[in-house]
Amino acid sequence: MNGGRYGNGWAALVHKHFRLDGAKLKRAQKLLDAPTETETVERALDLAIAEEERDRIVREAHEEFFLSGIEIRDVFGALGEGVLGK
Repeated sequence: MNGGRYGNGWAALVHKHFRLDGAKLKRAQKLLDAPTETETVERALDLAIAEEERDRIVREAHEEFFLSGIEIRDVFGALGEGVLGK
């Protein structure tokens, strides 16, 4: 059985059986405005994947910035002693 979006492409669907907290599933379904429980799980998985991607991008940007050697100056004196290596 094929179908189901994954990122920008399509992935094969798999049949799974889960034991889930019913109240939590219904709450997520309402929050995600999902018409079905299956769509609720799909949307929750999409959100988890998107969050990991955002986190990865931020980590990479932080590392690139840190390794760039740029000097950060506290021009307003708002951060206090020792914060920027003073």
